Amino acid sequence: MANFDFSVKRVAREALPFLCDNLVFPNLIYRETVDAPAAKQGDVVSVRCPVKLEATDFDEENGVTPGTLRANMVDVKLDHLATVDMQVGAIEAACDFESVVKTFIEPAAAALAQKINAEGLSLYKDIPGIVKPAHEVTLDDFAEAACILDERKVPAGNRYAVWSPSAARALKQIPAVVNAEKCGSNTALRTGSIGKVFGIENYTSQAVTVHESEFDGTLKASSAHTASNILTMTVTGGGPIIAGDLLKIGSRIYTATADGEQSGATITVPVYPKVSCAANATVTLVGNHTANLVFHPNAFAFVSRPLAAPAGVESYVTTFNGISLRVVRGYDMKYKREMLSMDVLYAFKTIDPTLALRYSIGA
Repeated sequence: MANFDFSVKRVAREALPFLCDNLVFPNLIYRETVDAPAAKQGDVVSVRCPVKLEATDFDEENGVTPGTLRANMVDVKLDHLATVDMQVGAIEAACDFESVVKTFIEPAAAALAQKINAEGLSLYKDIPGIVKPAHEVTLDDFAEAACILDERKVPAGNRYAVWSPSAARALKQIPAVVNAEKCGSNTALRTGSIGKVFGIENYTSQAVTVHESEFDGTLKASSAHTASNILTMTVTGGGPIIAGDLLKIGSRIYTATADGEQSGATITVPVYPKVSCAANATVTLVGNHTANLVFHPNAFAFVSRPLAAPAGVESYVTTFNGISLRVVRGYDMKYKREMLSMDVLYAFKTIDPTLALRYSIGA
């Protein structure tokens, strides 16, 4: 048996800082930091998100017109419960707690962070974007991404981008980016900072994935559409339209916000933004592409809630800056072994897709 302080409280308090250091995407978006009661997977909670206000001219005759708060409270379903589990005997074999940190706590925190980052970056499926042909990455890519955000009137401050490792490799070879990276702190480098260019703070994450389309055929708008969130198409060929697919009509690109529903030769897909097109307009499905994200923090929200302590076992819950971690030590009667579990209850939500851009360079 271990002859050092191996308590769930100590494990939790050691693990949470490692978890926070390995998170990239949740640290770049809006995160609720208020104290909250315990919850369970599947619960729906109301989250106070940043408000939207509009400035107007003062009217001396009529006075002020109070603005209305939009998108203030948002319902979020706590649909993710990330967990890492290990037999206690393997942990107790360590000669000291420092060994426990190296052999279990750090890898467990990194695994949790990887899963959380990946779930967050999957929000790209809500975001329309552009896919550039494969080319040598230049500063024009940063400039174009910044320009698109400018055209959408996205606030100039606090703009971020998360790139895939392959894109980041090319970006790091641009002299302006290399020089920007030299200004970063050790903490920023640990979280994947590349540097700030054209007002965008750039990061890299292994959790950025390639969106793989499954449709193989041709598409045409089955009727005229006017500012509709539903796109109805006539389909020839096979394969479904899935959430995150990019559909191009003319020069406009729309994202499928959910899987399409097909009936015979007709397929109906919810899209963003609203689509307007003529009947029989050709719809082109953008192929596989890497879903890099450029965004303002208020585009997305990350929500974490404490998990309740299970009855009859040793457990401890710790929370810092809106992220809650639970560690449980219990006995598995089926397999006759003692287990240690580390888990996080959380959810992501797209608040305002106009504040984000999916930017892909090649496949």
